[in-house]
Amino acid sequence: MNMKIQTAIKASAVVLAIVLTTGCSTELQSQVDALNARVDSLSSDVARAQSAADAAGATASEARQMSSGAQSTANQALNAANQSQACCDATNEKIDRMFQKGMAK
Repeated sequence: MNMKIQTAIKASAVVLAIVLTTGCSTELQSQVDALNARVDSLSSDVARAQSAADAAGATASEARQMSSGAQSTANQALNAANQSQACCDATNEKIDRMFQKGMAK
């Protein structure tokens, strides 16, 4: 009878080990599934962030082009203003010479 009890105890231990392993395996599988779902969620978050960064880069590039155009227009306006001032100065000099000639007579 002692042998039968030892065999039963050994068989019970094996069955218990199998049950515990199966339970742990199921728990681990659910954790792995949860982690996979989280990774998928993070991947989509990263894709959205990349898309937003790309859009921001495109907007910055467009703003840079517009800024360059505005600077070019400002430079043209400054050049025109300088030419107008030079013309005005030349006209004033001519008028001053005309008055000086008139006063010298």
